[in-house]
Order: sequence, then structure tokens, then C-alpha cells
Amino acid sequence: MKLQTIIGLEFHIQLKTKSKMFCSCANEPEEKKPNVNICPICMAHPGTLPMVNREAVEMGIKAALAINCEVKEFTKFDRKNYFYPDLPKGYQISQFDKPLAEDGWLAINNTSADGLAGRLDDEKQLNRIGIIRLHMEEDSAKSTHSKKDSIIDFNRGGLPLIEIVTAPHFNSGAEAKTFAQELRLIMRYLDISNAEMEKGQMRVDANISLRPEGDHNFYPKTEIKNINSFRALERALEFEIKRQTILWEKGDAPKEQSTRGWDEKKQETVAQRIKEEAHDYRYFPEPDLPPLTFTAEKIQGIKSLLPELPQAKRRRFMEMYEFPGEAAKILCETKELANYAEKIISEMKDWLKALENVEGSEEEIWENNKKKLLKLVSGWLVNKFLPSLQSNDIELKNNKVTPENFAEFLTLIHQNKINSSTAQIILEKMVKTGADPSHIIEEEDLTQMTDSKDLTAVIEKIIASNPEQAEEFKNGKEPIIQYFVGLAMKETRGKAEPKTLEQIFRDKLK
Repeated sequence: MKLQTIIGLEFHIQLKTKSKMFCSCANEPEEKKPNVNICPICMAHPGTLPMVNREAVEMGIKAALAINCEVKEFTKFDRKNYFYPDLPKGYQISQFDKPLAEDGWLAINNTSADGLAGRLDDEKQLNRIGIIRLHMEEDSAKSTHSKKDSIIDFNRGGLPLIEIVTAPHFNSGAEAKTFAQELRLIMRYLDISNAEMEKGQMRVDANISLRPEGDHNFYPKTEIKNINSFRALERALEFEIKRQTILWEKGDAPKEQSTRGWDEKKQETVAQRIKEEAHDYRYFPEPDLPPLTFTAEKIQGIKSLLPELPQAKRRRFMEMYEFPGEAAKILCETKELANYAEKIISEMKDWLKALENVEGSEEEIWENNKKKLLKLVSGWLVNKFLPSLQSNDIELKNNKVTPENFAEFLTLIHQNKINSSTAQIILEKMVKTGADPSHIIEEEDLTQMTDSKDLTAVIEKIIASNPEQAEEFKNGKEPIIQYFVGLAMKETRGKAEPKTLEQIFRDKLK
């Protein structure tokens, strides 16, 4: 039997407002001291009345517009009734039949594991995932369970959330992971949430069912909870596909909706309970909160504030700068890094004019060297600079290397004033000290050796000291040339150009 996998995702994303959703308590989810950011409203004392957080609603609208949803001009809040110790009111203020936004989509590229094979604007490679709805609600308190007792911290209770529900358009765990990563990046670009899964700032539940290929019916779904990383999301879904496939092949396909949890240690899903239906929550309109209405002008005004979003920025980096897809993905992973790269490019135009010492305008010089320079930018940022920051445990925001100094550094490489080996030494010192490359070159005596007389003297000395190897090369043992170049690089402390050394060695060893 050939089976088709049907997956839909539900995301709960914590918003970075100053206060909670319906009261003025501080929104500080990382507060270590329990039960300090609480008040009679979020603790549901009798007679208290909630008020809607305007900033949270505007953040919700931004998120909805970023994922191409239609923001409704009329929306209301509802009571979702269920009892649990971390919900002091006995109900959650959420939205049911009139959500903030509906009918959106987000396109992902899933032709490879990294989600970035080929060009990002190739519609054949993009998979458009439907968004059913985006609604607002409050978070519950945080429960911590042990064998001895359960502890509840109400600091998190009442924090503003947006819930995003996708259509069942995924067919694999890899697709689901790619979508979740793109959604997190959008939230960060909007600066409305840090969306750290490990910290509970973005939580995802996955709904999965199988059906025979060609069958258009939907069968009872299983909801997977307790997923706290992208890797866990992918693994949980792949495990569940295998588990349900076995049930179908045995003729024992799931007959009712259920909830399972992901056990990270066992790397498997475990049964929890039968899943509730919507009518189990007895939704009814929240009587203490009036409906919200928005004009088209208000929605358009918020839309005008949206930044350039990740997918558009990646596409622009590939088209404008001709960065490879993987480099564009890495450089656009944060707004800060993307802005840093573009500032370097801007500064390089000034350095070219200052150091190139040729006639022509700044733009003419740039255009004549653009392709090589942009290759230097992406190559050194992605392959050398970012790994150096990581190895030195330095965050980009605390980085000491200014875009101006980085531009000067790359221009020196472009003009062959420093070779690759020397450049790596210089970059490491720039990362640690923040000094400009010219000062490091002067202080460390790293100026590249270009005088042919000096290089020839070094080479003749090496040949004289290694007569056997010289004879082997003359007899056709070609790899010996790299041995000689290595000795010369060591002798010159890396200040010579390897290609120049190789050519002189070949001339001398004829």
C-alpha cells in the first residue's frame, strides 16, 4: 500500500512587548525569581477587568502581513474553557471564529536540505504553504514537574502570543523544519519575537495523518507536542510516519484523534491523551473585552513599516551582488549580519579610490572590479570572519572589526598587497583587537615581499640547502615544487606570494 503523509503545523510565538497581553505586568519571560511579575488581573482575582495591549495587536498585524495573510477589519476575543493549574481563570482568552487574520501563505524552497538550492525566485523550486489563520491569545503559566511535586511560576501567565495555523501542506519532516526555520527568521526580522524554541519563545505542535495515495479523505490525526528544537520537529515527524505506516499495513489505522509527546531521550513519540475537539472548550465571546476594528488605512500604515523580509533580501543579495545561494542564506541569517555586509561593500568603494591610484570616478573603478571584490566579501565573511568570531566566542553585535576596516582589509587582498596566508593572520588580530589592518601590517612587519632580488636570494639559499630534492624535481618529480614553496613561505614568514615563488623556483631549477 502506498501512503501519502499529511502534516499541518501550529505555532505559538511569544511577542516582545513591554507588558503582558491584558495587564500592565512586565513581559520578562527570563525572570528567574518566580511569581514577581503578577497582578490581580493576570491572577484572575474576582472583579478585575482585562485591557488589550495595543503594541501586541500591532505586532500581530505585522506578523500576519509578513506571511501574506488578510488582516480582518473586525476581530474579537473569546474564552477557551478548560481547567489546568497553570491557568488561574479556568479559561484562556483567545480567538475562535473571528481571528485577527486568515488566508495567508509562505513559500519555502525545499529542493535541498538547506532550503536554498538554485535561485530563490525560481517558482519551480518554491513550495507555497498555506496559512489558515493567525490569532492572538495569552500564554499560560509555566509548570515544572518532578517526582515529589509540581511548581507553578505565574510570571509567564498572560504573556502575549500569536498562534499561526498552517494548512496540511507538508509531506515530510524536512519540509516542516525548513518552514519553521523560515518563520522564526521572519519573526526576528520584524523584531517582534526572539523565537527561541529552546526557551519556549516559539513552540510548535505538529498534526500528522496518513492516507492511501489517491484517497482525498482526511483520517484521524495525531498531534505531537513537547517539540523544542528544529531537529526534534523533523525527527518526531519522521518517527510518526514510520509508526503510522506500520499501523496502516497491519490494518489498524488510527481511528480517533490523539495527542502524543516527543521523548528526546528515547527518540520516539509517546501516547498522552485523546485529543479534544473544538466543542470541548465551550468557546464563547469574551464579555469583558470589546471587539477590535481596523480601517484599511490603519492596516496599510502598519504594512508600510515592514522591513525587507528574509526571502526578498536573499533574492536581492543573489541578484545585486551575485552571491551564491548558500552565501546569501548565511549572510541574511540576521539583519545585523546582512547590514554589516552591505556597509563593507559601501566602504570598499571609498578604499578602492584611495588605494587603486588610477584615473576614473569611484563608480567606474568599482564597476571594473566589482565581480572580484564581491567574491572576496562573501568568501572572507562566510568562510573566515564568522568562524573566527565563533572560535573566539564573540557575538557579531560585540564585534570590534568595523565595516571600514574590513573594507580596507579586503581591498589590500584585492591589490595583492597581502597574500592569503598573511591575510588570515591579520584578520585574526583584527577580530581580537579591533585594530585597522595597516597598523597590524606595520607593527607585525607583514608587508608583502615583492622585490625579486630578495626573493631570488631566499630561493637560491633553499635550493643550495636541498640538492637531493632539487635533483628529484629536475628528474620529473613535480610535487617537490610545493615542498620548496613551503620552505620559502616559512623563510619569508608568509610575506611572499606563493605563485611568484613557484615561478622563480621553476626558473632556477630548469
